[in-house]
Amino acid sequence: MGRGVGMSGWHHRHILDLASFSRDDFASILELAQRFRSLPVTGVRKLPALQGRLVATLFFEPSTRTRSSFELAAKRLSADVMSFSPSSSSLSKGESVLDTARTYVAMGADVLVVRHRSTSVPQQLAADLDQLGERTVVLNGGDGLHSHPSQGLLDLLTLARYFDAQKPTPQALDGKKIVIVGDILHSRVARSNLWALTGCGADVVLCGPRSLLPEDFAAFVDAPPPGLSCDPVAQRGRVTVERRLEQALPGADAVMTLRLQKERMTQQLLTSLERYHRDYGLSHARLQLCGRQVPVLHPGPVNRGVEMTSRLLDDPSICLVEEQVRNGVPVRMALLYLMAAAESAAESSLVSISS
Repeated sequence: MGRGVGMSGWHHRHILDLASFSRDDFASILELAQRFRSLPVTGVRKLPALQGRLVATLFFEPSTRTRSSFELAAKRLSADVMSFSPSSSSLSKGESVLDTARTYVAMGADVLVVRHRSTSVPQQLAADLDQLGERTVVLNGGDGLHSHPSQGLLDLLTLARYFDAQKPTPQALDGKKIVIVGDILHSRVARSNLWALTGCGADVVLCGPRSLLPEDFAAFVDAPPPGLSCDPVAQRGRVTVERRLEQALPGADAVMTLRLQKERMTQQLLTSLERYHRDYGLSHARLQLCGRQVPVLHPGPVNRGVEMTSRLLDDPSICLVEEQVRNGVPVRMALLYLMAAAESAAESSLVSISS
């Protein structure tokens, strides 16, 4: 793997959300992830790209796929990996999240992958570490209702590969109609996908009940991203809101359904799971509304018989859930590689300046 792959114009020190990504940024990630994905699955799997680097996964929330995927990605790039577990940490003794992070920084962590149930914790950590002059970079593994960048990117790769397996680029998404169904309100995955999909030119239709999909989501990408004076994407796809699948599905090129996040619901927002499945659950029969066979995605874990039928989930010709899991490792390898390469470039420039 050449040192310069995917590095052209990469300027993100931390990766906290996808709102600040340009179409070139998405192209860099897709290109690099596709290369990592095409590596042999047998024999020597490790690349020396991150040899001598330390990646720490600080997950203050439970995770199966994201944590395992990041740790495997780091190991395949020859990084050392440290895992943080809240249950056996000093958090129970009153230690702050920042002090916990600084402990790992003091032990030499180059990258902190941070997941937290509260919005903006990774952003605050990144700002605090920058203020302290630390070289450690922060990668958001999911924060509250705000963002899940790596999930948005692996969904992007999954769709791009479906539409053009040989050349999965942003152009593969341009003009496509992607329907996202369900609990948009509590979904950081939906928010990341809105930035990623529209950033690659796809039109997104959101579908769900008013209690889980406020009308103002139609304007989600209209204003410049938070903290930026202008949108890094010159022309995004459109976002529209529909209340019924009968209106949302016709003409769709792909459908993504989301887990009902009951643990984040602070009030009773649904009358019953049976009613939800009747109105918004996906099945083979319901997908016929699309007018042709289209792929179905779900970020997992799936509530069988709620978001989709077991028969649909277990149909690999339509359901891409396992493909999403497979794509998680190369996408996270790409993110870690680009962050480490950017840091090395910054260190080299500092050395040349000081000399």
